[in-house]
Amino acid sequence: MMQTIHHWIDLILHADTSLQMLVNNYQGWTYLILFTIIFCETGLVVTPFLPGDSLLFAAGTIASGLNVLNIYSLLLFMFIAVFLGDNSNYFIGRYIGPKIFNLNLRFVRKDYLIKTHSFYEKYGGRVLVMARFMPIIRTFAPFVAGIGSMRYTRFLSFSLLGNLLWINVCLWAGYLLGSNEFVKTHFTAVTLAIIVVSLMPALFGALKGFLNRQRS
Repeated sequence: MMQTIHHWIDLILHADTSLQMLVNNYQGWTYLILFTIIFCETGLVVTPFLPGDSLLFAAGTIASGLNVLNIYSLLLFMFIAVFLGDNSNYFIGRYIGPKIFNLNLRFVRKDYLIKTHSFYEKYGGRVLVMARFMPIIRTFAPFVAGIGSMRYTRFLSFSLLGNLLWINVCLWAGYLLGSNEFVKTHFTAVTLAIIVVSLMPALFGALKGFLNRQRS
């Protein structure tokens, strides 16, 4: 178990080295490998641990220095992967959500479903866009939107916006900074900084909720 955890942490923090090995071994097939990883990280609730931000950033850095990966091809393939992943997650949640609540389980109540639906109708768009930049949370956001029966047209519009922003920010950041010597030398530190920054909204939200509960 610990070995597996260490493996995934190493993959996330050294995504540049791991991805470089994939490019060396598989050349153009790397697009398909990246597509699969990003789709699973976005579309399957059971794989939120897969690298997202760091992998896209690393792909951008490699595209800036090699002819094997093209930045525009990456933008296209990664957008399709995220779009399909988001939609899969949404419809999985929408399909199994009501079934779970209809089981009348002790800790899964129908009023939770109603509250979730109301929340996503009111704030869901903002949540979907912000969640796209937060590891783990972005995996669950479309799933919960499906459980809450958020209108699909509303989900789709904000999902597209969030996906476009996320893919472009991560890939172009890597592409434009890929030739920077500091980034090359301190890629792990840069990756950690990206993860910390992306988690800050969730941490602040949790802290705010905790303080509000303490006051009440």
